[in-house]
Amino acid sequence: MALLEARTCIITGGAGSLGLASAAAFLAEGARVLLVDRDAPALASAVRALGAPADRIATVVADVADAAATRAYVDAAVSRWGTVDVLFSNAGVSGVIRPVTEYPEEVFDQVMAVNVRASFLACKYALPRMSDGGSIVITSSVVGVTSDPGICAYAASKHAVIGLMRTVAKEAAARRIRVNVVAPGPIDNDFQRDVEAGLSLALGRDATSFLNGIIPLGRHGTAEEVARTVLFLASDQSAFSTGGVFMADGGMHV
Repeated sequence: MALLEARTCIITGGAGSLGLASAAAFLAEGARVLLVDRDAPALASAVRALGAPADRIATVVADVADAAATRAYVDAAVSRWGTVDVLFSNAGVSGVIRPVTEYPEEVFDQVMAVNVRASFLACKYALPRMSDGGSIVITSSVVGVTSDPGICAYAASKHAVIGLMRTVAKEAAARRIRVNVVAPGPIDNDFQRDVEAGLSLALGRDATSFLNGIIPLGRHGTAEEVARTVLFLASDQSAFSTGGVFMADGGMHV
């Protein structure tokens, strides 16, 4: 039997590269997938790219940091398919690269809203609708366990979701719902290229080459590689794993 046969999975940040790669992996293993994103055209493009039957894929345009919008996308999944088995809270923004003394307060608040509040809301409203024995996966980052100058908002947010995950893992364990974090390193995608454009200016050198030089495996990862870790955590292959931080960073945190 396929790893996620007939299971209902919600993916926030569903139109981004990791969300899309994870959706493809989930669908290949028999899942029904609800993609959530704020970008309606990107969602439509994602559905076309995935090519899944209409009864196995749906989309909701939502601001994931808004409580009413979160309730609405959870309700949409339950209304369409009856329950939620997997929640992949993946939406995120990077902010800007500035010293803490110069960091824009409004940008800090935005990063915390999308990266932390949205995962809190997802857990708050999805958990009561989830099947016992389900799985929650939250996207953190290598900078959820490390940090660097200039990224106070992003690093703080990615540390915060690890604390959130550990709390929810203990609260949900009685229902056999597992809660884990996937912590990617640099991925070769548009999100990372935007980050590295700012980092290149801050470093005064090419950030992509710099990062490859400090990653033991010597390269950026791919969204598909990280999605395989997400699939493992979403499926029963990780049946005895909860409260964990699963690195997918090429050894960058070591």
